[in-house]
Amino acid sequence: MRAILSALSERDETAEICRDDEGQPEADSDLRDTESVPLSESVDVFFAREVAPHVPDAWIDTAKRDEKDKQVGIVGYEINFNRYFYKYTPPRPLEEIEADIRAIEKDIVRMLAEVTGSNVV
Repeated sequence: MRAILSALSERDETAEICRDDEGQPEADSDLRDTESVPLSESVDVFFAREVAPHVPDAWIDTAKRDEKDKQVGIVGYEINFNRYFYKYTPPRPLEEIEADIRAIEKDIVRMLAEVTGSNVV
């Protein structure tokens, strides 16, 4: 049913907020987002500073809790592998790349000549 409604409907940004049978606003899964909150900071403080000013009708899903500490939000750590392990290698000189392309072009023409039986090389 939801798939049919999604396929046949369109979003109206000016429409009233959809509410459930109890009058509570229904979450729009298309607008769902997550944030990475520093471990040293309160979720509520982070939300008030970083989210609420930009999305005034946003809220925190307090039902999502970490299994270990039972606090709001899932605790994890992001390791930026590029930051710690990436070693920059400058590209080869343009002339060298161009020479490789020309050599490959010659190989292609030679192979095509073999396949077609022509003498154009």
